[in-house]
Amino acid sequence: MALKVEGLVKNYGDKRVVNNLSFSIDKPGVFGLLGTNGAGKTTTIRMMLDMLKKDGGTVTWNGKPFNTKNVPIGYLAEERGIYSKFTVIDQLIYFGELKGMNRKDAVKSIDYWLERLEASEYKNKRAEQLSKGNQQKIQFIAALISNPDILILDEPLSGLDPVNTDLFKEVIKEEIARGKYIIMSSHQMSTIEEFCENLVILNKGNTVLSGNLNEIKKSYGRNHLVLKCEGDIEDLLKASNMKVIHDSLDYKELLVSSEGEATNLLKAILEKGIQVIRFELREPTLHEIFIERVGE
Repeated sequence: MALKVEGLVKNYGDKRVVNNLSFSIDKPGVFGLLGTNGAGKTTTIRMMLDMLKKDGGTVTWNGKPFNTKNVPIGYLAEERGIYSKFTVIDQLIYFGELKGMNRKDAVKSIDYWLERLEASEYKNKRAEQLSKGNQQKIQFIAALISNPDILILDEPLSGLDPVNTDLFKEVIKEEIARGKYIIMSSHQMSTIEEFCENLVILNKGNTVLSGNLNEIKKSYGRNHLVLKCEGDIEDLLKASNMKVIHDSLDYKELLVSSEGEATNLLKAILEKGIQVIRFELREPTLHEIFIERVGE
């Protein structure tokens, strides 16, 4: 099975907000859709779901148009979309029936997910009586209830406390283990690094980076040196001409051109008899790559 997005375009008047976007997902797992506010992420998702008309391009699932007729889809929108005056159970049954479930199966699935997401006590409460975090749980259940093949999660962890963040992550990992295809849009770079093998980064509607996350990070090399010493190394740093990108009481972080350059600095420090507490060469984080590609 495979999801393919090819040449997706969206214009608002003279402004192009999504410009010829293409990507594919050919195996279960999590695909990251990243970008700054206004980059075109949510617009892309809405076009994929036929909530917005495309001005160009196609979205297919196994060669057929991507829609709820051809594939079961679960969608957790960034904006909350539950009905405040209705009870949790009534509206979840309604959402299940909209997806073709009979009432008995819907109730069975609802009971499972309410328990899994530690929300059973809210079953007969109106949504307006719930906190924002618990309303988010209900909306997540609405996306999961029909056991969809594809989950589209737009900022799924936004606004959650640490306990519920971990709970949502556990559920996402369980869905991955069940062979689900997941598209995740998030501003939380650490979350994307935790879950996503492949990704695309958008900036003002344009693709600025796409591919396998590990391969992208490897292409940069281990060019970040984290260094902590017991002694003054300022003169050595000036002589090395390395760029200091982080300087705190606890450690310094430098940008190096090669591992050899870092090794030469280490030798110079040791020759002066300065004790090295920490010396670590690492690849850049996704956060750092993101800032480089889309930062002004």
